This record gives sequence, C-alpha cells and structure tokens, in this order.
Amino acid sequence: MSELKEGMEAPYFEGKDQDGNIVRLSDFRGSKLVLYFYPRDNTPGCTAEACNLRDNYNDLIAKGYKIVGVSPDSEKSHKGFAEKFSLPFPLISDTEKKILKLYGAYGEKKMYGKTVMGVIRTTFIINEVGVIEKIIRKVDTKNHTEQIIN
Repeated sequence: MSELKEGMEAPYFEGKDQDGNIVRLSDFRGSKLVLYFYPRDNTPGCTAEACNLRDNYNDLIAKGYKIVGVSPDSEKSHKGFAEKFSLPFPLISDTEKKILKLYGAYGEKKMYGKTVMGVIRTTFIINEVGVIEKIIRKVDTKNHTEQIIN
C-alpha cells in the first residue's frame, strides 16, 4: 500500500478497546478523530502523550474532536494503563499490527543508532467525512494537543 497523505480517505479500521468494545472508523462520522499510534503502554513518552491528551480532553471535545489511541499492547495492558492514568478515551489493542500497518505506523525506524522494526509514533487527524486532514509524524509527546489544534 502506498503511503497515506493528507487529503486521502482514511483506511477503514476496527478493533477492540480496553473494555472489549469494538471501535470502528465509521463510529466517528460527523466528528473529527484524533487517531494516534504509540509504541507501548506505561513508557515515559507514551504516558506523557496520553496524559497530555487527557489533560486537554475537554478542550478537544469542545472543538469537535474524538480521540482513539492504538498500540500493539493487549486489552489487559490497555485497561491497566487507562485506569492508572484516568484516560477518558478508547485504546485499541492491535496485537497483530493490522491497523498499525494499514496506517503506515509500523515499520523500520532508528532506535539508539540501530534500525529496528517497531511502532512509528504518528497521529492522524481525520475529518467528519473520513478524510485525513493532517498527519503528525514528529509528535511532541508533552505538547501534543497544541500540535493537533494548531
């Protein structure tokens, strides 16, 4: 599949969240969706990113955004992470990396000077009709809401 670009239709996805609910792209028609891909629950960068979105959740909702996180962690891991940090949005468990690969958020990346396969931290802003409005490839985990809104 070719690389996703702004202006393209967002690929359809569905997966289970931390509570076992099925979450689908189509659930967010009529709202802007912040679909963010992150490597791992309970790691410093991922926690900073999730908590930044949590701390600004009401502002994002007021501006018409919904939020969904995706990582390859299990539902159980997501449940603990969401409870520990009071995260008010769904976290999809993508253990088979289907959604991650569909969105180009899994592949080769540099880590400590070595090339490894892993999750590429990326955020997609999908508009009310399912079109990718913005792609954030250089995520500032501590100020992510600012990147989304600006």
